[in-house]
Amino acid sequence: MHVVATAGHVDHGKSTLVEALTGTDPDRFAEEKARGLTIDLGFAATTLPSGAPLSLVDVPGHVRFIKNMLAGVGAVDACLFVVAATEGWKPQSEEHLRILELLGVAHGIVALTKVGVADEDLVELAHLELEERLAGTFLEGAAIVDVDAPTDVGLDDLRTALDDLLAATPTSADHGRPRLWVDRSFAAKGSGTVVTGTLTGGRLAVDDELELHPRGDRVRVRALQNHHEARDDLPPGSRCAVNLVGVAHDDVQRGDVLVRPGRWHLTTVVDADLAVLDGLDHAVSRRGAFVAYVGAGEHPVRLRILGPDALEPGARGAVRLFLPEALPLLPGDRFVLRESGRAETVGGGEVLDVEPRERASRARPDRSVDRVVRERGWVNVDELERLTGERRDPDLGNWAVDPGALQESVAGLRERLEDAGPLGLDLALLDDRQRAVVELLDDAVVDGGHLRPADAVDTLADHPFLAALAAQPFAPPDPGDVDRGELREMVRRGMVVEQDGVFFAASGVEAAARLAARLLADDPDGFTVSAFREAAGNTRKHTLPLLARLDGTGVTRRRGDLRIGGPRLPDPD
Repeated sequence: MHVVATAGHVDHGKSTLVEALTGTDPDRFAEEKARGLTIDLGFAATTLPSGAPLSLVDVPGHVRFIKNMLAGVGAVDACLFVVAATEGWKPQSEEHLRILELLGVAHGIVALTKVGVADEDLVELAHLELEERLAGTFLEGAAIVDVDAPTDVGLDDLRTALDDLLAATPTSADHGRPRLWVDRSFAAKGSGTVVTGTLTGGRLAVDDELELHPRGDRVRVRALQNHHEARDDLPPGSRCAVNLVGVAHDDVQRGDVLVRPGRWHLTTVVDADLAVLDGLDHAVSRRGAFVAYVGAGEHPVRLRILGPDALEPGARGAVRLFLPEALPLLPGDRFVLRESGRAETVGGGEVLDVEPRERASRARPDRSVDRVVRERGWVNVDELERLTGERRDPDLGNWAVDPGALQESVAGLRERLEDAGPLGLDLALLDDRQRAVVELLDDAVVDGGHLRPADAVDTLADHPFLAALAAQPFAPPDPGDVDRGELREMVRRGMVVEQDGVFFAASGVEAAARLAARLLADDPDGFTVSAFREAAGNTRKHTLPLLARLDGTGVTRRRGDLRIGGPRLPDPD
């Protein structure tokens, strides 16, 4: 699907042409009809001879309504540029053309209107002037169609030219991240809140959960329409009427935006490329009351030039824009900058960075994904997509990692491993990034939750405390001055068994299980604590923890004052 906007000077016949093409009068308000002047955006649709659907956005041509014009052309695919043969090129013709270029519109055709009331010489002069004015612009070489809407002259040729235009215009890409800038909000009887806009970035479907920014409200899509027909879902590039649940229509303003939760980065500061119009009679500096037009919205902004103090007419350079409210923006988004004090368009361009990290004095923004990764070192690939619009395979774990940052992380982990001592480095002490780096250390191994050098000698295997416990399996000595870290590691590995504050050799617990089996072989009805203590030759200090261990592991079970065999009782020796 494609959306085409009209453009051109006031009273050159844009709305009349739209009505002739579609049968719909785009002027919705009584004031517009009474004055014969388009004040706000109008919308219409038709099907071209090829069968291709066409959505048209009709914009006002009067200089006083330039902000409404800007709201209508922020997300269009192409333009229908209108110039009257009776008047030729006019001031708003020039401004509209520059605005379209600043917004990155690259496709269009020209309708030379009112040829029915202009003589042949005037029409020929108008053609010559158009060729001169359009030279060097995206409309150079575009089809110029002579039309006279009241008499239907040239309308069939215009429809054919529009068909050719749509065939040559790329369709909106589907990135799975829908965004709809609201250009109209109203209450529909029996339905509630309805908003309209041009969908970009991804499909939208009934029952989708969305967020409305800058308010942040969660809303649900109750119903969708395109060209007055109900649809279950719509592709990007569609003009949409969206019936919303969860917000009142008077709480939604032109310039608000609908997005899918969690899929967009919300920002109040962007770095951007600004092209200053060469027709200005002054340089652009940080001084001024600036308004940025993004999507369908109008936003007062503070401006900081990155580098020089000012940008001269015709120059381009990097700037930092400070927005009053957080918006879901992306590198590549286009904007137009106007100075409200002088009521003039000063320039426009595209967003380069939606979360600048460098100070303004050092920032050198561009749209490079590598730069974004380099400035952050490590960045989650999901967040990277929100910041840049590009999906990258992770370098490590779920991160895209700058090579320099990765080298530093590897070196830092090696240093920690060297300082960890014979027990190695406890993985529980590492953060997610450090754990991801572990797999890059080919000279280290993970053993029981610890990272150790691959050639490290296991100092615990011959630990003297193990020998002391094995020598007295049923009455082991207290650990005394044994290093607590080493003791915990021996317990963790199962070399030592801790029960109620008493430490036993693992082999000692196994021997106690066999002793219990022998006692039960002699007396199947069970044995007492005293009988076990006498057989083990120890005291209650050690007998009770040992029996608690045997009960807990299913070797024995308690029955009153006796221990009987459990499901894990071994065979007696």
